[in-house]
Amino acid sequence: MADIAELTALIEPEVKALGFELVRIKLFGSGDEHTLQIMAENPVTKQLVIEDCAAISRRLSDVLDEADPIEEAYRLEVSSPGIDRPLTRLHDFMEWAGHEAKIATTETVAGRKSFRGTLKGVEGDDIQFKDNKAGEVLIPFAAVGEAKLVLTDALISATMPLSSEGADEFDTEE
Repeated sequence: MADIAELTALIEPEVKALGFELVRIKLFGSGDEHTLQIMAENPVTKQLVIEDCAAISRRLSDVLDEADPIEEAYRLEVSSPGIDRPLTRLHDFMEWAGHEAKIATTETVAGRKSFRGTLKGVEGDDIQFKDNKAGEVLIPFAAVGEAKLVLTDALISATMPLSSEGADEFDTEE
């Protein structure tokens, strides 16, 4: 498998050149089935529309074909992080403060490796978190293995659609 740091160095400048921010790169699969998943977002809307995904995919296809950083055959998948998005950058934990999240750590923090509760913000390189069971805890960002927002009514309310144009313009059969 290819090195994620090398892929990031290759992919991130291309995504930024199109005006987007890279959220995550993930290479997964086994045997003959591999997928290179690129999650990106518009820095203003925190989402992507299908045309954005297509533009990123076209640009990355050319770059990846030329550099050929992955030995195995793979499928390129470009997507928005979605509403219950992964939290991969330190500023994500600040930006989504007040929302519910799940965090799995790579090492024991406050006697645990799994947390679910409310993001409180960031203090230096630590995530301020109010866990439903452990209470207030500081989680070192370097210890985060995986983190994502939990789908709640509050998150849905805070995440506005890119456009509601045409939302009430549909035909129904009576």
